[in-house]
Amino acid sequence: MKNSVAAIVLAAGKGSRMKSKKSKVLHTILGKPMLEYIYDVLDQSNAEKIVTVVGHQKEQIIDKFQNRSQFVTQDEQLGTGHAVMQGEEKFKNYSGHVLILCGDTPLLTSGTINSLIKHHIEGGYQGTILTALQQDPTGYGRVIRGADKNVISVVEQKDATEEQKNIKEVNTGIFIFQSKILFELLHKIQNNNAQGEYYLPDVLKVMLENSLEVGAMQMKDSTEMIGINDRVMLHDAQKAMQKAINLAWMKKGVTIIDPDSTYIDPTCQISQDVTIHPMTFIKGNTVIEEGAELGPNTTVVDSEIGENTSVVQSSVQSSKLKSGIQIGPYTHIRPNCEVADSVKLGNFVEVKNAKIGTQSKAAHLTYLGDCTIEENVNIGCGTITANYDGKQKHHTLIKKGAFIGSNSNLIAPITVGEQGFVAAGSTVTKDVPSDSLVIARGKEVVRKNWIKK
Repeated sequence: MKNSVAAIVLAAGKGSRMKSKKSKVLHTILGKPMLEYIYDVLDQSNAEKIVTVVGHQKEQIIDKFQNRSQFVTQDEQLGTGHAVMQGEEKFKNYSGHVLILCGDTPLLTSGTINSLIKHHIEGGYQGTILTALQQDPTGYGRVIRGADKNVISVVEQKDATEEQKNIKEVNTGIFIFQSKILFELLHKIQNNNAQGEYYLPDVLKVMLENSLEVGAMQMKDSTEMIGINDRVMLHDAQKAMQKAINLAWMKKGVTIIDPDSTYIDPTCQISQDVTIHPMTFIKGNTVIEEGAELGPNTTVVDSEIGENTSVVQSSVQSSKLKSGIQIGPYTHIRPNCEVADSVKLGNFVEVKNAKIGTQSKAAHLTYLGDCTIEENVNIGCGTITANYDGKQKHHTLIKKGAFIGSNSNLIAPITVGEQGFVAAGSTVTKDVPSDSLVIARGKEVVRKNWIKK
């Protein structure tokens, strides 16, 4: 227990500058709520226990993350020190170390936190602060060091002198303390400051007054400390994360034509020699195999894209595409589709809850819903599987080698047998036997000179 690490996450603020009915820490960056990034970091740092301090809109946070943290409530916003006090009961019998993190710092990495933990424990400190250099430190607490370069205090912006305001080393709001010392000294800090609040950094002052060891580690990349207070900062954080993710994939052998207009969620997996064109969004738990080509103007969500498959100006959702497939432009693959090797789905084709066999094709202007299409089937332009009768969805089965002529309506439930041929313009309501031609058109009637009459 001595060297174990737990965490308190501060997420009780109102976030009024976000101007939103949604809790600030639930606003998303590349598909994930910003608070989830903090929990992911703590998981990678082997945090034994996580306690989140909530307040404003707490129900939203608890409902979303009830399986990832314990929760305590800060009913009054009386400062960061007061917020941490709310978690004291959760650490009553805990003798390890407690990380203090903010729920609105989604760029923080596990590498930085693990370095902080190591610095703190190996240094034998009772408390350690994570600091950063900021060219414009406005708004941040300044880290004051003595002649020996050790930290002697942290001064909030509103309480700082003009000389102190010129200091560029700032408090990131991230700390680690020996648990028992933290909660003992929290009761000794006071709120005699400009805001009338209990500041967590004041614990460091009390520690120094009691000759306890205080450490400090300066983070390598100050971008990680960015806290999100409004939509502009949310945008800035997303751009920073987008840049880092795209750069990492390019270093692994992925070609990204325009990184500034390419958005890849951190949960995606991409193989080498994939090419991604501008204005492409890759979201959720998507997996893209070697040689695939996506975009431009393409969205792929929670899907698998096989080797050498091309998706151009199209949307793919919760589906599996095998290898050598041509998708698009303007194709919409809706959830629960499985598309086999060498299939072609072209202009303005919509597919939903469908299985499509090897080398089958639907080149344009087609709806294929609730159907199974076996291999080597040709689907003509304007074909519709009419799957809904107003109450229930019904299935269409088109067996291998069938040919569906243009502008055909297949009224489900229906089966087209092997090598079955549906003539263009047919509305088919009965099963088509194998090796048969079906013509289901209204009788053509010509009335000469009708217009003149």
